[in-house]
Amino acid sequence: MRISEASLKSGLSADTIRYYEKSGLMPAIDRGADGLRRFSPENVEWLTLLYWLRKTGMPMKEMCHFAELYQQGERTIRERKAVLIRHSERLKTRRQELEKCAEILDYKLSAYKVIEGKNT
Repeated sequence: MRISEASLKSGLSADTIRYYEKSGLMPAIDRGADGLRRFSPENVEWLTLLYWLRKTGMPMKEMCHFAELYQQGERTIRERKAVLIRHSERLKTRRQELEKCAEILDYKLSAYKVIEGKNT
């Protein structure tokens, strides 16, 4: 598939895909006789993973490290798993922080409802 379809399926813009390719985050992408990129389903699956890693706040440096490990093959599975576990723990902490933020906002909104009720 072409970059436009890979973009739609992965959630990444074509520019981001090109950037990820130049940054070494992507395995080599095959090109057709016309010189255009031809993305395989595996390429799109990898792009989708990159989309979600970035969306969940994984730093680019860590994404690059993860991609390097991936490109080294099965012998790095334990290391790749450790990278994802650390990221998962950061997400867990962030979810707890966001939940506390939501509680504070709810409290403040409730206080405003009471104040508004007194003014009517």
